[in-house]
Amino acid sequence: MLERCRAGDYPAVVSRLRSGWLVMGERQVFPGYCLLLPDPVVAHLNALQPAAQAQFLSDMASSGDAMLASTGATRINYAIFGNVDPALHAHLFPRHSTEPSSSRSLHPWALDWDLAPEYSEAAHGELKRRIAAEIEARELGASGAFPG
Repeated sequence: MLERCRAGDYPAVVSRLRSGWLVMGERQVFPGYCLLLPDPVVAHLNALQPAAQAQFLSDMASSGDAMLASTGATRINYAIFGNVDPALHAHLFPRHSTEPSSSRSLHPWALDWDLAPEYSEAAHGELKRRIAAEIEARELGASGAFPG
């Protein structure tokens, strides 16, 4: 997937960040669900040098800020596991107070992902672009230059 991100050939790319790539999840179990993928790939967070760890975690939090602003979510749930796919990646789940009470307090893996819509430009592209625009605006505001 990273090769496609680097080549500009992965339609679910939200943004290139300093530590890697923010991409929309293949299954939109919650609208706006994203993953942060480090570039280059490493096995886990502790395989990064301290400055790279801090950058990855900072990018994760700032992506969450942008997602909050552009999705109307109440909060973002963050998860880093790597037990199934032994490569560092962070899950970012926008959570809304309007979720059904039966699932509001469940963690995302308790939901039926097969019922979640697959990412598509037609259904999710506008939300992806809003998140990307929010990230870019925050980067420009913070430094005056986008990391490109």
